[in-house]
Amino acid sequence: MVFGVFILSSAIFLLISFYSFLQHWKEDQSQLQNFSDRTIVVHNLLGKLGANLSHFFMYKGFGIATFILPILLFFTGLYIILSIPLKQMSKYWINGILAMIWFSIVFAVFILENTLFAGTIGFEVNEFMQIYMGKIGVILLLFLTLLIFIISKFKITPEKIKNIISKGKGKKQNSILDDVTNEGYITEAIHEKSNKELELDLDPIVELTAENFISEKEEISTKPIEIVAPVEEELEIEVEKPVDEEHMVDNLSNTLVKDFGEFDPTLELANYKFPELSILKDYSNENITIDKQELENNKNKIVETLNNYKIGISSIKATIGPTVTLYEIVPNAGVRISKIKNLEDDIALSLAALGIRIIAPIPGKGTIGIEVPNKKSSIVSMKSVLSSQKFQNTKMDLPLALGKTISNETFIVDLAKMPHLLMAGATGQGKSVGLNAVLASLIYKKHPAEIKFVLVDPKKVELTLFNKIERHYLAKLPDTEDAIITDTTAVINTLNSLCIEMDNRYDLLKNAFVRNIKEYNAKFKSRKLNPENGHRFLPYIVLVIDEFADLIMTAGKEIETPIARLAQLARAIGIHLIVATQRPSVNVITGIIKANFPTRVAFRVTSKIDSRTILDAQGADQLIGKGDMLISTGSSDLVRLQCAFIDTPEVEKLTDYIGSQRAYASAYMLPEYVGEEGASTVDIDIADRDKLFEEAAQLIVTSQQGSASLLQRKLKLGYNRAGRIIDQLESAGIVGPFEGSKARQVLVPDIISLRQFLDGESEV
Repeated sequence: MVFGVFILSSAIFLLISFYSFLQHWKEDQSQLQNFSDRTIVVHNLLGKLGANLSHFFMYKGFGIATFILPILLFFTGLYIILSIPLKQMSKYWINGILAMIWFSIVFAVFILENTLFAGTIGFEVNEFMQIYMGKIGVILLLFLTLLIFIISKFKITPEKIKNIISKGKGKKQNSILDDVTNEGYITEAIHEKSNKELELDLDPIVELTAENFISEKEEISTKPIEIVAPVEEELEIEVEKPVDEEHMVDNLSNTLVKDFGEFDPTLELANYKFPELSILKDYSNENITIDKQELENNKNKIVETLNNYKIGISSIKATIGPTVTLYEIVPNAGVRISKIKNLEDDIALSLAALGIRIIAPIPGKGTIGIEVPNKKSSIVSMKSVLSSQKFQNTKMDLPLALGKTISNETFIVDLAKMPHLLMAGATGQGKSVGLNAVLASLIYKKHPAEIKFVLVDPKKVELTLFNKIERHYLAKLPDTEDAIITDTTAVINTLNSLCIEMDNRYDLLKNAFVRNIKEYNAKFKSRKLNPENGHRFLPYIVLVIDEFADLIMTAGKEIETPIARLAQLARAIGIHLIVATQRPSVNVITGIIKANFPTRVAFRVTSKIDSRTILDAQGADQLIGKGDMLISTGSSDLVRLQCAFIDTPEVEKLTDYIGSQRAYASAYMLPEYVGEEGASTVDIDIADRDKLFEEAAQLIVTSQQGSASLLQRKLKLGYNRAGRIIDQLESAGIVGPFEGSKARQVLVPDIISLRQFLDGESEV
């Protein structure tokens, strides 16, 4: 039993060492002479012993065929453990050793360049044999030995071969016998119907064999059988062989995946390196220090203040965060919660602290929370939240590491599920830092092929550093110089362009029979969507607006309408909005905006009214600033966070690191959008028309949809050329004038009318 376990373990040991040898034999081969040197490290999974054993058996032995050895040892150990006689294993050992020799020579014959496959034994035996027999002779000898093995293994004899051949002939003869038998039954039926006196004896027919068929047939014909009616000779029917079509075992898309693998959108920038965490700064005061004296003083003042109003407490617990400590109290039975809630200012006065916030009750707990700012706050660095296991191992599509909670836990949300984010707060309370933290989170997690940013910065100074990653991560309109949008007119055109992109993407989803961008990209990666039909990999697009109030003041409805349209519809096709403003008034954060931005972040504001405008609840007016914020994710719960801090030098290092790498030829181009003032009203000469003018006209008239995006998809054109053809069609009177984001009206009803129209032009 013990010996069997030893043999079994040895087999597993050899198998692992052989497998590891295949991967690391080149690195380990030079270290084999230094077995006793402790400073030498080998890569084999089983160390120096495994490296030496695998080198001996595989490299100096039989090569790949040596894998047969641990298999034989494994079953030998199993036989010993189960007390099975080893005589049965002897033939397997003989066959296994012969197979090792045979395979090693085969590999040596056909893979001369690699000694690893054949081993030294196979290589040397092959070389010796080729000297006397030549390569062809060695191949014939190998084939002969294989043939001998098959004959001896399956006991193939001449009699067996004859029986196989005779079975094939017997099938033909049986078909003749069936015909004779059927003829006998027909004759018997006729006699029974006519006089029922004669009976046909079928025994001779049934006993017919291939040898006496002729003689038996003559005996049957001499019997006294009368046929009442002559049987006409039956016509032979000619049967045409049915066509056997070739069928594929698998569908075409699976075959493409098998041949070429899944489509990899990151392949164009395959050498792109994600930024390292070392770029971000470490801060000395990140660790939370527990001041027991401060906790005790605050506890005594809270208890004393509540006792002054005849409110008793049964228990109190403190949870220390980076900037705020949460005191959870359990009041005595019979105490009304509203009574404690109304003491917010009294507790703040007794503690002499800024920004006391009472949560009565804490959702999901039977306690009341009192949030008290710490005298010494700790910085929550961007590096600390991005390096957390929670962020590194997240499976979210668009993870945002916003900061840390009161319990010092990293807080991560998925922008893809929000699906949009509204950030508001007074000036200097941390909105711009929050936007940088959001962008850094996505940059550290997503490849440039997977996400694109549309950055709108009316202040012209907050997002300028991201210009360095324009050809990696940014998206912009064609024929524009700066990817960071600062002009109001350019913002309007960009928002309308995003609406066109949204409509185009929905068309692609409809044609692909999927419901969202995740399903679409998965289908495209598995090569089930044909790029020739306009399909392409769709990156996520994140629109970031740094100061929304300024845009509303200057453009009003022209901004609000496309923003609301994108917020309502763009989630499924991967376009997400992040809007920030320092003026949270109702004419900026309107009902339409609030309805479509369920996830909202509030930094410190100056009044309860502003807090209710942002969060539909008060509390933001009690924050202490410097990144202290409340987040509402659509439910009634508010979570207090300390926003992660990322300084301007850190952002600069981050963008420099990415900008120094190989990039795409240009930024991601959005669909071209021309405002009403840019619509073409100039007559275009017929001679200057595009070569695809007539084909485009037929396409527009057939589909009855006058849009440049249709020409781009169907005719595989660029943005500018499709726009010029649309202008030419408008000048010719085939389509109507520009109507914003809507498709132009087609003025020609059908192809016949179009042909008459074009023929009339040519005659003129």
